[in-house]
Amino acid sequence: MAWPDADFPADPYPGAVPPTSFVHVDEASHALVADSRAGWCVEGVPLDTWLAAHAAAPMAGRLPVLSYGSNRCPGKITWLRRELGLGADPVVVLRARTEGVAAVWAAGLRHRDGQRPAVLAAAPGVVEQHAVWFATPEQIAVLDRCEGRDERFRLARLRTGTVHTEDGMRVEAPWCYVGHAATRRPLLVDGAAARCADVPQAAALVLEGDAAPGDDLDADTVTGAPHPDEWPAALFVYGLLQPGGPSWNLVAANGAGEPARATVDGTVFDTGRGYPALRPGTGGRAAGWVVALHDPAAALPGLDEYEGRDYRRVRLAAPDGRPMWAYTWDGPTDGMPTLACGWPPRL
Repeated sequence: MAWPDADFPADPYPGAVPPTSFVHVDEASHALVADSRAGWCVEGVPLDTWLAAHAAAPMAGRLPVLSYGSNRCPGKITWLRRELGLGADPVVVLRARTEGVAAVWAAGLRHRDGQRPAVLAAAPGVVEQHAVWFATPEQIAVLDRCEGRDERFRLARLRTGTVHTEDGMRVEAPWCYVGHAATRRPLLVDGAAARCADVPQAAALVLEGDAAPGDDLDADTVTGAPHPDEWPAALFVYGLLQPGGPSWNLVAANGAGEPARATVDGTVFDTGRGYPALRPGTGGRAAGWVVALHDPAAALPGLDEYEGRDYRRVRLAAPDGRPMWAYTWDGPTDGMPTLACGWPPRL
């Protein structure tokens, strides 16, 4: 299913949004569906395959940016393309459920059109529906300009509350633009912040109150340009890289804490070459270990080289929704026996 931008205008702020997760390209939004086997799909085509057909970065080359205002509106996305140089690359937007944070009205108005923007604030127990952009570094650079990074808003890693996308993945410490200038602090009306979900733009414009002293968020300011390898800071290992394996030292050098047992949706095959192959999305449970990494952006390039062209690094989820990097087999598995008991195979 696809919708033209006309179905989701940007005015009044924060604009209208599609009823599903979507990918935006050529002034249209295409519905994304979470398939238990194939992952996110566009009209039955796996998302990474669809992105490759558009010469765009795969999901592994994108970072989660929590969007709680207008950036999830297709009309706004096209405005970003026309006015700020976002470019023609597809924008991936996943619907998300947040708990513990809320979009509230800011103390000041937008200079561009006089509308009142949203800011994020801590809100214990509050559940809201927002979105997560899976953005390329180039797209984040455009968002930096749009949000006035380090002037009106600061880019931060949000640690307050929880964020889950529609497929159940927990987005731990997403990137997020939070208020920085005094005009982007929450507006307090009779001592309380006004939630955007409760007050429409027309009513928000006439609100009177004071700027809050802060937003009560635990959000560490990001310096420099984010890199897709930074998220998540964990790796799922199931073969030669697992603890006790002959290549464990390549992982242990960047490990943080003790490895923990974990499973992912998939099947492990015996390649017959002295190492196993993980094929995700088969409906089985592939056993291995999850290893927290001190600095994934530093560790992963070396592991990419070690794994070679037969493997592709993707993000998979543990049963509790925690995301992990994993090296999955990118070739055929015809004739390969499955390894129900894990690797190495039992003799």
